[in-house]
Amino acid sequence: MAFQFRRHYTLEEARALLPQVRLWFVEIDKWRRVFEQTDAKLAGQLEAHGDQGGEPVNRWVKAMAGIQAVLGEFQQRGIQIKDLDRGLIDFPALRDGREVFLCWEKDEDDIEFWHDLEAGYGGREPL
Repeated sequence: MAFQFRRHYTLEEARALLPQVRLWFVEIDKWRRVFEQTDAKLAGQLEAHGDQGGEPVNRWVKAMAGIQAVLGEFQQRGIQIKDLDRGLIDFPALRDGREVFLCWEKDEDDIEFWHDLEAGYGGREPL
């Protein structure tokens, strides 16, 4: 049987990553705030036909690079980000020999749900 994902997490492996995943979301939130503040400042300068270089552009680029670096950590591990604002992620896993997702949201204490690949958040079922 051919699987869609190369990496499958056991519940224990996914749970072991949660402390790091929480830190990644803190870092993403930090970079997003910097990006949004800098983007608003640059938009104001653009409207006023002001200078578009210097420190604001450097902060904007650094924020984008920071976000991309953290998103790369998820991608490198095969963890699916479903909703960045909610911190909703899926870990590819196997259940009864078929691929499913272990589903977690950043406000949840633990991974307690799974769903079929096609079902999405609305199809979450307790483990």
